[in-house]
Amino acid sequence: MTPGSASTPRAGRFRRLAEVAGAFLKLGCISFGGPVAHLSYLHDEFVTRRRWLEEAAYADLVAMCQFLPGPASSQLVFALGMHRAGLAGALLASACFTLPSAVLMILFAYGVAALGGLAHAGWLHGLKLAAVAVVAQAVWTMGRKLCPDRARLAVALLSAALMLVLPGAAVQVALIALGALAGWALYRREVVSVPAPGGLARHHGWAAGALVVFAALLVVLPVIATATGSRPLAVFDSFYRAGSLVFGGGHVILPLLRAEVVPPGWVSDNAFLAGYGAAQAVPGPLFTFAAYLGTVMHGGPGAWLGGLWCLLALFLPAWLLIGGALPFWQLLRGRAWAQAALRGANAAVVGVLLAALYNPVWTSGVTGARDVAALLLAFALLEVRRAPSWLVVALMAAAGQWLL
Repeated sequence: MTPGSASTPRAGRFRRLAEVAGAFLKLGCISFGGPVAHLSYLHDEFVTRRRWLEEAAYADLVAMCQFLPGPASSQLVFALGMHRAGLAGALLASACFTLPSAVLMILFAYGVAALGGLAHAGWLHGLKLAAVAVVAQAVWTMGRKLCPDRARLAVALLSAALMLVLPGAAVQVALIALGALAGWALYRREVVSVPAPGGLARHHGWAAGALVVFAALLVVLPVIATATGSRPLAVFDSFYRAGSLVFGGGHVILPLLRAEVVPPGWVSDNAFLAGYGAAQAVPGPLFTFAAYLGTVMHGGPGAWLGGLWCLLALFLPAWLLIGGALPFWQLLRGRAWAQAALRGANAAVVGVLLAALYNPVWTSGVTGARDVAALLLAFALLEVRRAPSWLVVALMAAAGQWLL
């Protein structure tokens, strides 16, 4: 054994963790546009550029995150971090991706009176248009790779049509399930079983434990909060419950959070709406709205601790669910019937993203012919010139005032 060779595995582990931290911190600073756009940023960074995983494996993870309650893009961040560097990588990826927007939302909470008129800012309009271009490129790229035949293209288009006619989180989950059923029926005789991937698939013990903790907290927290009369526990329970039971991403959780914090008098309606406006203007996950609410609720110089408390409560169920489900999901991916089902599910995911490209991404950002012209230029920069997403975001934000 050569001197220092024993430290090589540790050095490799630290190198991967540093790589995870740098990549996700960068994305946390530039990922504007909400959860659908985040899927596009993550796809561009880890499938196209860094090649941490294949297109199909990425789509599998997206499908799994769509099935689970909680913020799909943040769950995907956790899964990608775990794929690259284990549990430490998952936690580090989540922290780095969430930190920039959480800090901004806490700062907004301290200066909430200065947020008037934010929703009509020109640069915010430009960011929405940048999100349209980024999502369009991702749908185009994923569609070409995951819908290579007429059957899967039909599944994608039918899923998109139904999603537009019948919007809602439950419909989204149902379409992916129906896509999986169609894939099983169409392709089960074309694929063969492959060995389950190593690493994460072996950790069934702690994965099952994470699922048990998730369910136990959901049941026990309200009992303890009521019995002790502790406001911090009551707050934690409210945010944990909201994060556990919501499907459909960040925008869906807003009415749930309002029902938890406004009627008890923890946050005024005006302060709640001001924070909602600010949340549209920052990068990263919309769930960091919890950091704003926690800061407003506690008040004072140390209010940021309340923001972190609420942030932890809202994200914890998503971390437990994805950490518990991922090893079992990887095990199933190796079975022939599961591979066939995933072909259909992946096509349905493309359809769901195609529908989301129109509503809410297109409908909330595009208002006229000049916007369409700017979008065509942005898409050309992304797809033809291969410009980085952050550059397109910056250019569109700068052009936003002119486009209004």
